[in-house]
Amino acid sequence: MSLFNVYPLNPIAITKAAGSRVWDDKGQEYLDMYGGHAVISIGHTQPHWVKRIEDQLHAIAFYSNSVVMPIQEELAAALNEISDKKDFQLFLCNSGAEANENALKLASFYTGRKKIVAFKKSFHGRTSLAVAATDNPSIVAPVNETDNIIFLPFNDIAALQACFSEQGSTIAAVIIEGIQGVAGIYEASDAFLQAIRKCCNDNGSVYIADSVQCGYGRSGKFFSHDHAGVHADIYSMAKGMGNGFPIGGILIAPHIQPKFGMLGTTFGGNPLACAAALAVIEVMQKDHLIKAAEEKGNYLIDALKNTDGVKAVRGRGLMIGFEMEAGLEDVRKVLLNDLKIFTGEAKPNAIRLLPSLAISMEDINLFLTGLNKAIQLLKQKKD
Repeated sequence: MSLFNVYPLNPIAITKAAGSRVWDDKGQEYLDMYGGHAVISIGHTQPHWVKRIEDQLHAIAFYSNSVVMPIQEELAAALNEISDKKDFQLFLCNSGAEANENALKLASFYTGRKKIVAFKKSFHGRTSLAVAATDNPSIVAPVNETDNIIFLPFNDIAALQACFSEQGSTIAAVIIEGIQGVAGIYEASDAFLQAIRKCCNDNGSVYIADSVQCGYGRSGKFFSHDHAGVHADIYSMAKGMGNGFPIGGILIAPHIQPKFGMLGTTFGGNPLACAAALAVIEVMQKDHLIKAAEEKGNYLIDALKNTDGVKAVRGRGLMIGFEMEAGLEDVRKVLLNDLKIFTGEAKPNAIRLLPSLAISMEDINLFLTGLNKAIQLLKQKKD
């Protein structure tokens, strides 16, 4: 049997990982500046995280959501403290797509409406309604197509207000990434997020803060939307939530009330996933990783802005995108193949950096040295 070939793969077999390093099956070491799409929030195989999961595995790995699970309540209390979303409710699932799917469904239940406002270059997942609200027709199957999604320009307050003036009574929700990741690291302005909050307040719509990639401390606040000083009605989470163990969830404002059967999941909130998520929060708090993300991100962004050959730098905290000048577009390939440094990309020409929040300054400087070497190698080939 062969694997269903839907991923363009680098010919590298990773077999071991620790901190901000990974090793292939030949023993070659790589610096990981991408963290598997922002998943590795506290470092690969972080010791406390490993022990938390091991201890839980010896107790109980799984039971269904038909019984009380104290570890879910423990996770809810920990999230309440670190996120500062007082009196919010927690629904646990398995992934970012599932989190957004449930957020959109819940908004429709709450409002009794069908229309969803999303934005150009958005990415919210690959399942049913989540992919319909994703601005990439190539991954939207015919069965996912719907007239219920309204795509507006990102950061365009006038277009947002005009849409609500015309259709406000039909809009169930606005869903927005605080920082667009797949698009190439584009940050929603404070004014734009504040305008969304006002439009939702004025029209009885639900503000969904997609925090799957830009949340969990990566921006220097727990949710990147917090920089705008507004509260959403629903926050979706995943990626960095489990540091590689599959888990997702939504935080739900107290005015949205649950009903039996409204949402459901088999594996969501299983004890192993909750143990992994608790370990992440415990390490983040102990090592002050949200503050570290802000400080190290500022250092890295400033250094990139002063790097010869880099023409644009975007982002906040340790969610960074940058573009290269003409002739240097292959710098990511050189970093990986010649200098053994993993980075991410966004089409057509952005490089994405999403390292562990626990990355050391030494590793950040190692990356910057590698980037300068890669630029020099490309310039030599060009000449």
